[in-house]
Amino acid sequence: MYSTIVRGMQKFKRKLGPYITNLGGWTTDRKIIVIESDDWGSIRMPSKQVFNKCLKAGYRVDRIAYEKYDSLASENDLELLFELLSGFKDFNGNHPVITANSLVANPDFGKIEASGFKEYHYEPITETFKRYPEHGRCFNLWKEGLEQKLFYPQSHGREHLNVSMFMNALRRGDRDAIFGFKHGIPGSIPRGVKGGNRYVETLNYSSVEDKEEKLEIILEGLDLFEELFGYRSDSFIPPNYLWSSDYDEKMNRYGVKYYQGNRKMKEPIPQGGVKLHPRTLGERNKYGQIYLVRNVLFEPSLFKNGIDDPVERCLKQVQAAFRMNKPAVICSHRINYVGYLDPKNRDRSLKMLQEVLEGILKTWPEVEFMTSVHIGRLITGEDD
Repeated sequence: MYSTIVRGMQKFKRKLGPYITNLGGWTTDRKIIVIESDDWGSIRMPSKQVFNKCLKAGYRVDRIAYEKYDSLASENDLELLFELLSGFKDFNGNHPVITANSLVANPDFGKIEASGFKEYHYEPITETFKRYPEHGRCFNLWKEGLEQKLFYPQSHGREHLNVSMFMNALRRGDRDAIFGFKHGIPGSIPRGVKGGNRYVETLNYSSVEDKEEKLEIILEGLDLFEELFGYRSDSFIPPNYLWSSDYDEKMNRYGVKYYQGNRKMKEPIPQGGVKLHPRTLGERNKYGQIYLVRNVLFEPSLFKNGIDDPVERCLKQVQAAFRMNKPAVICSHRINYVGYLDPKNRDRSLKMLQEVLEGILKTWPEVEFMTSVHIGRLITGEDD
């Protein structure tokens, strides 16, 4: 009896949740689809060989989706994704476009080791791609995707790594961090116990000094982004949704006009824990920067979400957004489109993405595909 009641309450909450997410904020009668995808450019799991070595050494990387599937997207991964997106158009003739939130650097393991772990060094993603066997053309493919309006890079930071935490662990000889380092992994999961790779929490700071250092890393990442792509990133998505409003002034000076994120963003507390900050679509901070809020989930690779039918769930959340006169801002991380470690992961997700796009165009033929920046400009009245 009790379990039946609990299941009933959970079902009711799932139905109501998408509508609660869309309460308040900017509204529009237009049926707009935005796909925001994080983590492009980050190494994560370097190869299938390293994955197997982790398992053999007692690291249960098979139990965590990001360790099992996520890696640098290969040339084939990109070509298949772009081929699928180019097969669809809205009534304006625009293809679905991925707002590709990108990391522009990764650790330079060789230089870090050569310094005796005394100094941190990074390499731009263009150099990382050169060192991987199926990735030599990846940056050119990114630029081709940009030209074809299928792939629109925006900043997700310099690297998806908590530099101070990573370096401190290496200097004290932490066995898990050392193991990961020797195998080209940014950080590591704990050996033999539950828990993810906390080293990827870029902005989880432990002191005032650490907090300032992390801002400087983000700002340097914005400059490197411009150097690589030839334009400033108008938007920014904080890694792991961790952010302090103390950063806003400098981010504004560096050209960031829009923050992507969730309805609740997390501010790290140096003593431990986080403080939650609610956001609504179109809300402005004191520097005039606008918050964009994700209200739809399409994450077929994240098996711990417990979603039986990612396509149906996604389409229902799109429907809720449109009923509440909101754009549908779909959160769909890179992990879903990577087959470098396991081609079945990519192929499964692409099939589902095709079903999602077919369902959207069939149900709402007036739909418009846009980037996050385009939505931001609509909110400010800079674009119609």
